[in-house]
Amino acid sequence: MKKVFIYILLITVTITSVHAQKNWTLKECVEYALENNISIKQSALDRQNTELDKSDAIGNFLPTVNVSASHSWNIGLNPNPVTGQNITATTQSSSGGLNVGIDIYRGLQNQNRLHRANLALLANQYQLDDIKDNTSLQVVQRFLQILFNKESLKVLQTQYQVTLGELKRTNELVKEGVVPRGDALEIEANAATQEQQIVNAENALRFSKISLAQLLLINDYENFAIAEGNYMIPSTTIMNNTPKQIFEKSLEVRNNVKISESNIELAEYDLKIAKGARLPSLSGFYGFNTRYFDTELGSTPPFFDQISDNKGHSFGVQLNIPILNGFSARNNIRRNVINIERAKYNLDQVKIDLEATVNQAYNDTKGSLKAYEAAEKTLISRTEAHKYSVERFNEGMMNSFDFSQSKQRLESAESDVVRTKFDYIFKLKILEFYFGLPLTDLK
Repeated sequence: MKKVFIYILLITVTITSVHAQKNWTLKECVEYALENNISIKQSALDRQNTELDKSDAIGNFLPTVNVSASHSWNIGLNPNPVTGQNITATTQSSSGGLNVGIDIYRGLQNQNRLHRANLALLANQYQLDDIKDNTSLQVVQRFLQILFNKESLKVLQTQYQVTLGELKRTNELVKEGVVPRGDALEIEANAATQEQQIVNAENALRFSKISLAQLLLINDYENFAIAEGNYMIPSTTIMNNTPKQIFEKSLEVRNNVKISESNIELAEYDLKIAKGARLPSLSGFYGFNTRYFDTELGSTPPFFDQISDNKGHSFGVQLNIPILNGFSARNNIRRNVINIERAKYNLDQVKIDLEATVNQAYNDTKGSLKAYEAAEKTLISRTEAHKYSVERFNEGMMNSFDFSQSKQRLESAESDVVRTKFDYIFKLKILEFYFGLPLTDLK
């Protein structure tokens, strides 16, 4: 047992180490989430229940077969089933039987239940696919958040190193008497602020990693890391389509639309089943029975002779015509008619919401692209302006406050480029998601 425990421990440590040491790509994160996500596993269990419902529907076509047997002891005055006379003695009796029943016609309820079960399986698959899509979208969002936080941290660290260089250069100018001591103090304060920003950025990066690791059900948060790469703006032709074209495509590929359409069909089959309860039903039956009797007085035929002599058969058909059932059948039909209308309204609402979401996603994507392009232009301008400020500051022609303002504007421009870049990538992925394109490619 000790060896087994050590072996299991080594396997666990190895698996954990593999998860911790590897750098996860977006595709690996999505695939791992789809395999381990709890909501997906629960939906898979729901599908198993739906498969059992189909098995029940198939079973309704099969005959029912039941075998019965009994044995009893009687003491005192009892009739002899063989002679028909009453005797006072201890007796034993056995009986057995076989009963078979089969539905010949039941208002097509069995057929409709089977059709409904097949449709429920399809609807359940749509539900499972929808959960997978939403899980994939969450993974992409959290993955991009990590990338954004990493890039932001790099920008801050680069800015901090530049500030340290400027501080060193300013201290030299202070010694030479070119600039006052206050200019160096201003840059020192700026460096301290950047140190705080770096700490906050490191915390944001750590929390974003934890968020993605939790979604993937990975417990080793500290060692979880995603793959490094130069994640640029993905090439895409999605914006060549109009919002209406994207919406029409989403009607074909989005699972929530398919689920709503399936719910209408399910409600229609429920109505057919309810109407079948008002129709006559016809069933057939067959029964076989036999018995054995024994007494302490003896003089009873042998066991197998009695079983053979006392056997009997019964068979026939039974017709059931519903006439009055407390309005239950009629009210059940009305309920299902209401359910069909409710399902249709739900589909209309899903389409309205989807169209609004697609239009919003299109506008967000278009706006984020313009914001990214504007941020890049601003960065170019701020970079050139800051170069000029550095020259003037080194020559003593600009005070520390104005120089600090110039540098802060540059830092803000660099941060805006990173922010708008990943904001555009995510909004682009959302738009592609509604168009039915895969989410796992960021290249």
